[in-house]
Amino acid sequence: MHGNEQQKKIFLISPSPSTFTQRDWEALRQEYLVRETIISNYQRKNGLKRSLLITFEILRGVLWADLTYSWFAHNHSYLAVMLANLLGKRTIVVIGGYEVAREPEIGYGALLDPKLAKRVNYIIQNADHILAVSEFNRREILNLSERRHVAVVYNGIDCAQFNPGEEKEALIITVCQINRNNITLKGLDTFIRAARRLPDLRFAIIGRVLDGSIEDLRRSAPQNVTFVPSPSQDELLRWYRRAKVYCQLSYRESFGVALAEAMSCECVPVVTDRGALLEVVGDTGFVVPYGDADATAAAIVKALQSDARGRAARTRVQREFSLEERRQKIQGIIEEKPV
Repeated sequence: MHGNEQQKKIFLISPSPSTFTQRDWEALRQEYLVRETIISNYQRKNGLKRSLLITFEILRGVLWADLTYSWFAHNHSYLAVMLANLLGKRTIVVIGGYEVAREPEIGYGALLDPKLAKRVNYIIQNADHILAVSEFNRREILNLSERRHVAVVYNGIDCAQFNPGEEKEALIITVCQINRNNITLKGLDTFIRAARRLPDLRFAIIGRVLDGSIEDLRRSAPQNVTFVPSPSQDELLRWYRRAKVYCQLSYRESFGVALAEAMSCECVPVVTDRGALLEVVGDTGFVVPYGDADATAAAIVKALQSDARGRAARTRVQREFSLEERRQKIQGIIEEKPV
């Protein structure tokens, strides 16, 4: 498209600068004028000043834009959808998963908070377009809403960046933010118990450290578990390329970006039978019950002997979860073409 006067103006709002929100920003700016607000940039301000600044930035962005594109149905997108509706502007909201979850057993999900649950419902009912990151995610949204249409637009993986190295090692990894909630949610406790059953193999827990729970994990882990706190993107990629097996042992998962990145690097996936994990893995990996360390250890041993599955995992990501596929679907929605 040529000439700024012809380009749609997109206001992108995200809670933090995660890789998947930044990929959408990069894709959108190829075709449109894009202005971005990242809510976490205001976290150092005090409560009232922070709220006023965020409200002003969102109002300014909605006024400027033809369309508001929000990642996650939370307070920022609630305000954006409300203002856009008052001003007659179009809205797209991507539902990440937490917003439509209710898991009292592990204290997880926005729907456990009555005030936030009302806001999530308002967003789902009033945004022009709701995007789900998986079919599992879509079903959960539809369970809350009478909306007739929710578009599934899978997260996109940069397969050119996430590519396999020259040689794999007998190394098993898992990647997630390391905090107390994720010990249960991401199955880090099961990962450690599986490692204890396979003392001759090497395991690694990799991810950004958010609290002191990593010290509890270190104390409970056997010597064959390495911790890689807050790695750079290049360092993370090196681990994906070295590892032969990637574990996603989650209690629930609405997609699993790290899983798909690992698959793109030809890691053989070992996943639980929860959420969207089977949807992502297809027939390329091994599936175990949540919390079952014995079954997980047995699956890891099989996965280490399954080179062909690693190649099949990369092929699946290239076919189903490419950045280009996501870009085209989002552009079709912005241009109001059938998805």
